Amino acid sequence: MKAQTGTRRRGGSDAQRSRSKKREREIIDTAAEIFHRQGYADTSVQDVADAVGILKGSLYYYIDSKEDLLFQVLVEVHEDAQGIIDDVGSMDATPLEKLYEYVRRHIDYNTRNLSKIAVYYHDFGLLGPDRRKEIVKQRAMYEDFVVSVIQEAQERGEVDDTLDARLVANAVFGTMNWIYTWYRPGGRAGPEYLGQLYAELVVNGITGATMPAALPARKRRAAKGSRASR
Repeated sequence: MKAQTGTRRRGGSDAQRSRSKKREREIIDTAAEIFHRQGYADTSVQDVADAVGILKGSLYYYIDSKEDLLFQVLVEVHEDAQGIIDDVGSMDATPLEKLYEYVRRHIDYNTRNLSKIAVYYHDFGLLGPDRRKEIVKQRAMYEDFVVSVIQEAQERGEVDDTLDARLVANAVFGTMNWIYTWYRPGGRAGPEYLGQLYAELVVNGITGATMPAALPARKRRAAKGSRASR
């Protein structure tokens, strides 16, 4: 993708741009569903065009290649996640309240966008090197946000300050992001309940008295050195 797919070709009136953006979103959503269902490698541009109901040549109005579709699915997930961070970060709330709301909304989004989330975590490695690096960089933004909120809570004395905030953040994301592998709509627990459940587990977990002892100083230094070398 030379720039953002679709947008680089979009011109005309506001109404035309709106229709073009709507079609672009439909194409991206459809591509995510097909990639999730039959795999990126086994999906062709023709498959996506057929599912959307347009000619293959018309699809190239929005993209240059199949990789453009994959990249744009991942970019869309990032933009939605950035919106959650922006909203939560601007809240007039304590750090723990922000953490609770972030986890709740993260889970709610993941459970309502299973195909996109599955593609985001399974297929980003199929991108070219430059695009792959961009996605990895974007992922670090989410981790940094959660680390900063935990550290603020530590400064306020609400969380044990001997805990390694980045290790905790890694555990939080490992728990949250795995949900797409087992959650199915229509089950006994919906997005709202699961969002609250995960948020309670995370906040109560890091503020509880049963957290494991902090790493010895030597191991903490080694962990920091390992992160710096990445």
